[in-house]
Amino acid sequence: MSERDAKPPTEVIEQLPLDFAHQPSNARDDLIVSDPLNAAIHIIDSWPNWPSPVVILAGPTGAGKTHLANIWKENASASAITAFADNQSALECAAAGAVLIEDIDRVGFDETQLFHLINTVRQNGTSLLITTRVWPAAWPVKLADLRSRLKAAAVVEIGEPDDILLAQVIEKLFADRQIVVDPRIVSYLVQRMERSLDAAQMIVQQMDQLAMARRGKISRSLAAEVLADLEASSYGSQLS
Repeated sequence: MSERDAKPPTEVIEQLPLDFAHQPSNARDDLIVSDPLNAAIHIIDSWPNWPSPVVILAGPTGAGKTHLANIWKENASASAITAFADNQSALECAAAGAVLIEDIDRVGFDETQLFHLINTVRQNGTSLLITTRVWPAAWPVKLADLRSRLKAAAVVEIGEPDDILLAQVIEKLFADRQIVVDPRIVSYLVQRMERSLDAAQMIVQQMDQLAMARRGKISRSLAAEVLADLEASSYGSQLS
């Protein structure tokens, strides 16, 4: 019996190991292709032959926007910028090459600055990728010229992960940790977890840490415990 499989002595206080070795990879080869991501993957892979110099990736939290944006950023040698007022360096970056604005609905933007950024991209033949949780038509934009520019952008929606994608992601996350997980445990998780790739990452990390702390196995009971803890944590945050 391996050290990891041995049963812990009674009344042992669990000490969770620090999880420095398993940072999520943003490599293109690590991207799992599935229906909810197909359109977004196609637009990322087709750069610089985009239908519009401005592309907006819209999708829920944990849908894979950051992974896709990082792949494109590396391939296009893009600069990460913001659309805050009078950000001259952002305009200079947009004139010189590809630029990326992530989570624009969270970070916020100045309407005039974003309008100038889009114009700079169009005039210089560069590219702008924007990620957002909110469809651009729902952004609180008052500037008519900016609304017109956003309507001309190519908007690609990322759907919520389906069962197949979640199962593949969970299996890969465990495999990255040199763990072969029982498909029945994966199915159990998929049927009960929050439908996001972020949740999958968190669940696998916590299950692995608890299993190592207890020198135990990845089991259905451990999966149930982690799901219950995450649900309780989420409920507590909603009340606070």
